[in-house]
Amino acid sequence: MRASYVIRKLIGAVSTLAFVAVFNFFLFRVVNRNPVDSMFRGRNLTREQLDELTRKFNLDGSKWDQFVAYVRQLLRGDLGLSFRGNRPVVDVIAEALWPTVLLVGTSTLLAMIGITIGYRAGWKRGSRGDTVSTSLSMLTYSMPEFFIGMVMLGIFAASLGWFPVGGLEDPGSTATGLEQLLDQFHHMVLPALVLAIAYVGEYMIVARSAMIETLREDYLQLARAKGMRDDEVRRKHAVPNARLPVVSLSAINFGFVFSGAIAVESIFSWPGLGQATYLAVRGPDLPVLQGLFLLMSATVILANLIADLLYGVLDPRVMGR
Repeated sequence: MRASYVIRKLIGAVSTLAFVAVFNFFLFRVVNRNPVDSMFRGRNLTREQLDELTRKFNLDGSKWDQFVAYVRQLLRGDLGLSFRGNRPVVDVIAEALWPTVLLVGTSTLLAMIGITIGYRAGWKRGSRGDTVSTSLSMLTYSMPEFFIGMVMLGIFAASLGWFPVGGLEDPGSTATGLEQLLDQFHHMVLPALVLAIAYVGEYMIVARSAMIETLREDYLQLARAKGMRDDEVRRKHAVPNARLPVVSLSAINFGFVFSGAIAVESIFSWPGLGQATYLAVRGPDLPVLQGLFLLMSATVILANLIADLLYGVLDPRVMGR
């Protein structure tokens, strides 16, 4: 891989992240000029108490002074203090990060079965299997996550009682080790399936389209003319060349699923980044919202960077563009 290509992509990613950090600051300041007044409205606080809280959360002074303080905090890895509980935002996000990574990672792996289904459907375009899988994929792709979550919660948790209605583990549980892991897995089944169902259709549709596009290439006809069997042509030539759009989708989706999990985590009371975002919006908790927005943006940027670098490995021609 060319060093110039890698450097160019890294500079682009860092520049985009810097822009997002600046935009992140001004967005919340413009939307809510004095978050302290909004957060503590109706608490019968004196003006002096509100002014003290404003200074404590670095909301005093001009916008430029606030921006300089914000940049200095970022460079130190300090995201400020949460309005709720007066805790460091870094601690709030770190506490919610692992449950979301566990949920999103599991659901993404499950959803990737759509890639295999899409490849087979595209290879046998027009067959009964292609028609059925495409129809089901379009159905699941068109349904929002919160709708799927409410349906599954009502059927499998409330009615049948097969799964818990929410949470990461049973309240008051003292289980440890393997027993605790099994309890968490039991709680994770429904939310992970909801996210997987919501995204498996997208993977399938993109993989199918990529395979159909690849089938039009002349080199596949040449491979058949050399006497290669159809399964060899698909495995050695069609699939490797149809995976570029899927690689890009997989990387970008992993970044976007963090934000897409907000609805699912809220429905299932999953203590991750999605629920933290929901609680911060209700606050409103400006520092947590800023920290979450920055984290989600950085995740998407990193995912795009990884996709670009993988593109360079899978198809060296893109490095010359």
